Amino acid sequence: MIFKAIFMALICGVTEFLPVSSNGHVIILKELMGFEGPAGMMFELSLQLGAISAVCWLYRSKLTHTVLNATRNPTDRLFAFKILLAFLPAAIVGFVFHHYITEHLFNARVVATMLILGGIAILTIEKYKPATKTVTVDDISPKTALIIGLFQVLSLIPGVSRSGATIMGALLLGVERKVATEFSFFLAIPIIFVAGLYDIFKNRHELSSDSVVLLVVGFVIAFVCALAVVKWLLTYLTRHGFIPFAWYRIIVGSAVLAYLFF
Repeated sequence: MIFKAIFMALICGVTEFLPVSSNGHVIILKELMGFEGPAGMMFELSLQLGAISAVCWLYRSKLTHTVLNATRNPTDRLFAFKILLAFLPAAIVGFVFHHYITEHLFNARVVATMLILGGIAILTIEKYKPATKTVTVDDISPKTALIIGLFQVLSLIPGVSRSGATIMGALLLGVERKVATEFSFFLAIPIIFVAGLYDIFKNRHELSSDSVVLLVVGFVIAFVCALAVVKWLLTYLTRHGFIPFAWYRIIVGSAVLAYLFF
């Protein structure tokens, strides 16, 4: 059990901020490996909490400055407002439809299908995206932030990818590629923390010593892997685009569907 958990934590940490759906990878692995972890979505969310904690660490200066100065600095206050604005659509839809989504959409077939469709979407957007108009995170307008938040709603479907939906949505709105990725990182902070802590609290009575060990191990490994991947990704994006990730999605999704059907 512990080795399966470590393997999934490695995969989640590596894929969390890539547009390939880390949650989708975990769902596929759980189904194919027969992994029975903690109740509900606690294990998956503990991995995401570990990964997003890596972002908080890397951007601790920006986050601390925003929190401490939001009441007196207009720029910091506006940035916090834009993150909240972008966070609300997925938070509301996720709260209302949480049970339906987890009950009916959390399976390998849905994930594989969305991996393929998402890959095709990335290829299309990379080819036809408009000219860049927004070149810093602070230049993103409240309207643009809200629309990016609406794109994030799509990521409630497993396999879509939260980072993929928000980054591609931002590219369609003329946000520069690296800026779109950084805004996606910041936007992940409230949605993952709220979802993760809520699910752990909801299922707290089903926690056992074994479950706690799995949650802690998963959190730590995902944190370390995500720390390395985020640094690499931002460097990679200064020279390349997202097309390799699109083909990866299509190949993995097709392979999983072939396995499930044959």
